Amino acid sequence: MTDRKLRNVTVKRKFDLTPNMLRIVLTGDDLKDFPVGQESAYIKLLFVSDSVKPTMRTYTIRKFDLASLELTVDFVVHGVNNNSPQPQEQIGPAISWASNVEVGEQITIDGPGPVKLIDSSADWVFLAGDMTAIPAISVNIEQLPEAAKGHVVLEILSAADKYPIEAPAGINIHWVINDAPNQKNSVLIEAVKNIQWFDGAPHIWVASEFDAMRGLRRYFRESFSEKDLTLNRGQIYASSYWKMGATDEGNKAAKKLDNEVV
Repeated sequence: MTDRKLRNVTVKRKFDLTPNMLRIVLTGDDLKDFPVGQESAYIKLLFVSDSVKPTMRTYTIRKFDLASLELTVDFVVHGVNNNSPQPQEQIGPAISWASNVEVGEQITIDGPGPVKLIDSSADWVFLAGDMTAIPAISVNIEQLPEAAKGHVVLEILSAADKYPIEAPAGINIHWVINDAPNQKNSVLIEAVKNIQWFDGAPHIWVASEFDAMRGLRRYFRESFSEKDLTLNRGQIYASSYWKMGATDEGNKAAKKLDNEVV
């Protein structure tokens, strides 16, 4: 990836999208050479601590406007209520920063990383994820052609977390509420299993908690086999954005081991 480097940016705007989703718009001259078309890719936020290396946390690029030098990032601020996937004392630096930062404050970012988009040329598409994946899934939906068809399953913390998502007429959006994501559950997996498939082979895009991701990946692979569909390499994209009971570093370690056995 070209143009990946450290950039200093300033908080320009900050507002709630839903009770548990916060939007922050970053700006600054360092974004003048930020590449366009990187929506759904990631940036890393750098948080300075007493350690030698700063702590980094990964977030999705929701939108970037080169003309206004505005980089939009959405945060699931489940750390400021009782629905956090982790104990309150273990809330990470990114959620704490997003909840407390004020307009005018600065932060350093690294990126962008690679873009991960659904294959819109597939017969149909199936996207699923929890709230941490909604920014990336929203980008995926927005780039689909008008003739696209498929399903999107989104797990949210409460009914109040639903918000309008522009989608082609053939894309069915299913909202499922899980008010206790910090407890072992199969809410997202069961919701996905209850969706009736279209004819033809889909392209799958999944991002969620680690165990949910693995369960969904297993279900989709088995479904391809049961329906006598050819599963080509790259036809299923599955990633964990967090792991229950683990730090961000713990999730990364689990992902590495998972990738080695897949």
